[in-house]
Amino acid sequence: MSAVRFHHISISVADLAAQEAWYADAFGLTQVEERLEMPEAGVRTVVLSDAAGLRVEFVERSGSRPVSHTDAFAATAAQTFTHLALQVRDLDGTFARLTQDCGAAAVSRPAPGASEGMRYAYVADPEGNLLELIETS
Repeated sequence: MSAVRFHHISISVADLAAQEAWYADAFGLTQVEERLEMPEAGVRTVVLSDAAGLRVEFVERSGSRPVSHTDAFAATAAQTFTHLALQVRDLDGTFARLTQDCGAAAVSRPAPGASEGMRYAYVADPEGNLLELIETS
């Protein structure tokens, strides 16, 4: 069996340009790997990456509707992907920068995780997509 590795995650968004700018500022996703427009389907996409290889695809489709979650566990009520988890070096600093400087909504503040030496927090991007921030020691 061949080795499998993660390639990217795709997030449906209402405003492609705004989300592209936010993720560039918030996480350094500044490299455009792919940009595609399919007018017949009402779809525009961009795949952004950083120097470490994190890739996120943003898809804007006419008429899409947001899904809102009041907390990280409410997202699990639907059988689908629930959040994007990102490992960070400084959880407290990243959480503060995202919520104070970048406009992310605090969903759950930094707290100890289930594994020894792990801490986590949740924020929501400007369109309400859940992002889990994980710090390991």
